[in-house]
Amino acid sequence: MTLPDQLTVARAFAVPVVVVLFAWDFPNHAYWATLVFALAMATDQVDGWLARRWNQTSAFGSLLDPIADKVLVMAAVVMLVGEGVVPAWMVAAIVAREIAVSGLRLAAIERRVVMGARDLGKLKTWAQAVAVTVGGIAAGGAWSDGIAWWTMLVAVILTWVSGLDYARVAPSVLRGERA
Repeated sequence: MTLPDQLTVARAFAVPVVVVLFAWDFPNHAYWATLVFALAMATDQVDGWLARRWNQTSAFGSLLDPIADKVLVMAAVVMLVGEGVVPAWMVAAIVAREIAVSGLRLAAIERRVVMGARDLGKLKTWAQAVAVTVGGIAAGGAWSDGIAWWTMLVAVILTWVSGLDYARVAPSVLRGERA
C-alpha cells in the first residue's frame, strides 16, 4: 500500500476518534476533537498531491478518498449537532447532497464511466472542513455559535451548488461524454 493510500486509510480511521472525542465529556474535548479532525482533513490535500507527484494513484485510493472525506465530515457535523452548535437541518442538507452525488457516481461506475471530482466539489469539501473546524472551536467556547452557524451556512450553500453542478453534468457523463 502506497503512502498516499495509507494517509487515506488514516483519515478513515480518524472518524471514530473524532466521534469519541466529541462525545466524551472531559475538559477541552471539543478542541481535541477539532484538532484530530483538522489534521485528518489536512491529509486529504497531502495524499492527493503525493499520489500525483509520485505517480502512485490507485483505484483503491480513488474509491476510498471521497468516502473517507464524506464520512469524516458527516460524522463531525452530526457531533456538532449534539454539541448544540449546528442545527440538524444543515446536517440533513449536507447528508442528502452527499448521498445523491454518491448515487450519481455509482450509476456512472455501473456504466464503466468515472465521474471525477469537480472543482466545485473540492471547494465544497474545503468549505465543510472549515465549517467543522470553526464549529468545533465554537463548541469549545472560543467563539460564538453564531460564527459557526454562518460558516456552516456557507458550507451548506456550496454543498448544494456543487451537487447541482454534478447533476448538470451527469447526463453527458453517463453517456460517456466529457463534462
